[in-house]
Amino acid sequence: MTDTSLRLLVPEDCALLLVDQQAGLAFGVGSNDRQVLLNNVIALAKTARAFGLPVVASTSATKVYSGPLMPAIQAVLPGVASLERRNMNVWEDEAARSAIVKTGRRRLIVSGLFTEACVTFPVLSALGDGFEVYVAGDTCGGLTPASHDLALRRMEAAGARVTSWIQVLLELQRDWTRHATYDQARAIVEAHGGGYGIGLAYARDMIHPA
Repeated sequence: MTDTSLRLLVPEDCALLLVDQQAGLAFGVGSNDRQVLLNNVIALAKTARAFGLPVVASTSATKVYSGPLMPAIQAVLPGVASLERRNMNVWEDEAARSAIVKTGRRRLIVSGLFTEACVTFPVLSALGDGFEVYVAGDTCGGLTPASHDLALRRMEAAGARVTSWIQVLLELQRDWTRHATYDQARAIVEAHGGGYGIGLAYARDMIHPA
């Protein structure tokens, strides 16, 4: 029997879960540069929008500590309303879990803060319920580099696939002649893809075939 988790991602199978991407929590991130982290999350959110992935966003303690979904992320997901919850595990919140299930997608891409808790807990729970889970590790932030890495390792050992936002985008696009998503995908890479994006912009503006 073929392991379905070895199949490449296709937009029709996937949904994106954003967990606690809030400024009050981002203050505590020590695993990587916060501006780089925000750049990566925005790129992943734009990718979900470009390829038509359903997006479920959940937040916690918005009024007392953490603040709303970060405005720069909300700006690229204007139709997405965050679901507020009290517990750390999205999967134990009926409204949030139901929203994920109602997407009808069984392959879940997860991004969130903090990696050690509010990412790990729903990932383990979703795996237990038979979902395929892909953790975009460079869009997650932990309290320290070590604890972030250990959390990713724990999820991977449980069966989650650890990936990155750029791999998700390239895997969903796969062929630059797919014109329906070409312009949006390329624009995301140019805006958020570092040296690769700079190279794409250069090639477009400066290299003209004879």
